[in-house]
Amino acid sequence: MQHRCRAAVPAYTPCMRHRLPEPPRFFHLLHCHQMVSKYPAKEHARRAFAHFLEKLPEESQSAFFISGENYELWPYCDQSKPIRQNRYFYYITGCNIPGSHVFYDGGNDKLTLYLPDVDEEDIMWSGLPVSRDEAAAKYDVDEVKFAHEVSADLKAFSYKIYTTDVNQWNKNFESHLIEKDYAFFHGLDEARLIKDDYEIALMRHAAKITDKCHHGVMSATAIETNETHIHAEFMYHALREGSKYQSYDPICCSGPNCSTLHYVKNDDEIPETKHSILIDAGAEWECYASDVTRCFPINGDWTVEHLNIYRAVLRMQQVTMSMIRPGALWDDIHLRAHEILIEEFLKLGIFKSKYSKQEIYESRISARFFPHGLGHLLGMDTHDVGGRPNYEDPDPYLQYLRLRRKLQKGMVLTDEPGIYFSPFLLEDVLKDEKKAKYIDHNVLDKYWYVGGVRIEDDLVITANGFENLTGITSDPAEISEIVKKGLNKNKKCCKLGAKTVTAAVAVFVAGYLFRAWRR
Repeated sequence: MQHRCRAAVPAYTPCMRHRLPEPPRFFHLLHCHQMVSKYPAKEHARRAFAHFLEKLPEESQSAFFISGENYELWPYCDQSKPIRQNRYFYYITGCNIPGSHVFYDGGNDKLTLYLPDVDEEDIMWSGLPVSRDEAAAKYDVDEVKFAHEVSADLKAFSYKIYTTDVNQWNKNFESHLIEKDYAFFHGLDEARLIKDDYEIALMRHAAKITDKCHHGVMSATAIETNETHIHAEFMYHALREGSKYQSYDPICCSGPNCSTLHYVKNDDEIPETKHSILIDAGAEWECYASDVTRCFPINGDWTVEHLNIYRAVLRMQQVTMSMIRPGALWDDIHLRAHEILIEEFLKLGIFKSKYSKQEIYESRISARFFPHGLGHLLGMDTHDVGGRPNYEDPDPYLQYLRLRRKLQKGMVLTDEPGIYFSPFLLEDVLKDEKKAKYIDHNVLDKYWYVGGVRIEDDLVITANGFENLTGITSDPAEISEIVKKGLNKNKKCCKLGAKTVTAAVAVFVAGYLFRAWRR
C-alpha cells in the first residue's frame, strides 16, 4: 500500500480521509420494509436533552457539542491508529466519519452535523469524501456544515454549551465549552439505557453473526490445536458476515486457563490433556455490540466433572432468566444465582452437606467460585452505560455487579453466570479454616482441570419478560453433536484426500511404467 509523504501534514490531522461509507447492508439483511431509513439520531438527541433537563431544568436553552474521533498517526510512523468512534457522538449522529462534530441546540431542537473539511490533495489517495448533500440524505440531522464553520457557530451561540471533555479534537473550541458535567452525562446515559427498535434491530443482527461465529468455532475443533486457532476461526466467520470489528477482544481459553475471567492471551497449545474450551466473543455491527460465551469439550465428549459444572451453570442461567421482567431488581436475580450455585455444589459434594445452604450463603464463600456479576447492560459498549454499579460495595456478592437497578422494557443486558476453579481466588480461602471448612478438598481436587464454565446470552427486556437475541445452542447434548459432526466431517475429508492422493500416485506410476514399456 502506497502513501504520499505526510511531512507537511500537522500531526493531529493525518491525510488519510474518510470515504463515503458503503450502502448499509444492514437494511437488506433485516427486512428494511419494517425499518426507518435513517439511524434516529434526532430522536436520540431529544431524549438525551430531556433527561439532561431532569437535572438542570433551568438550562432549557443550552446546547450539546461533541467531537467524533479522528485519525491519529502512530509515533514516528505514517500509519494511523485504529479508530473507534466516540459512542456519545455516534448516538446523536449515526455518523462514523472521522473528524466530524455535532451540535444540538436544545432550545430550538436543531441538530447540525459538521463534516471534516475536504483535503483536495488527499482525494487521489482516498477517493472522494462524502458531500454535504450525500450526508444530508444519509443522516438524520437538520443541517450539514463543514468543520471550518464550527468556531463561528459556537461563538455566536448565546447560551451554555456542554460537552463530554476537552480533548485534542475540540481543544480549539475550549473557551466555548463546559466539560464533564454530571447532568450532561446523566442525559446521555439515561437515553442510551433504553434501546429503540432501530438499535435492537442492529443488535439482533450482530447477535446472528455471533451465532454463526460460535457455531463455526465448535465445528472446527479438528484444526484447533492452539487457542489462537479458536480466535482465528471466530474472526474469519465474523469478517465473512461483514463484521470487521469485534465488540471486545475475544476470550479464547482452554483447560485451567478458563478460570481467568478476561483471558486474552489466546495462545496456549490445546493438547489432549485439556478437555474444556471457553470462548467469550461477540461481533459488532454498526457500532452496536453482541456478547456471547459458550463452552464445549474439545473432542465432543464431556467429562463427568466438566458436564457437572456445565449443568450447574446452565441451571443458574435458566432460573435467573425465569425471573427477568420489567420491575425486577437485578440485585435479587444475581443473588439467586449464588443460591443455585450453592445448591449444586452441595449436590456434587464440593460443599459439605453438614452445613446448611443458608450458612454457606452467609459465609459469602460462593463469591470465590462466581466472582463477577450475573450480567451487564449491552449496547454500543459491551459494558454499556447506565448500570449504576457500586464498586465500593463491601458485599463481595455485589461489588462487581455492573447493573444495580430495576429492569425496564427496552434494556438490553447479558445473563452470564459462571463457575470457576481459580487457584488465585481460592488460595487464601483454602488456608482460612473458617472458610475452608465448607469445602471438601478431595472433591474439589477433581475439578481443577475444568478451569471454568460460563454461559452468556444477550437479552432484550420486553413488556412481559425478555427476548433472547442469542440463538447458538447452550444445550450440552446439542453442543456435543455439533463438535462431533465437525470432527467426522474432517475425518471424511482426510479419507477423501488420502484416496485422491493414492489415485494420483497410481496414475503416475501406471503412466511411468507404460512409457518405460514403450521404450
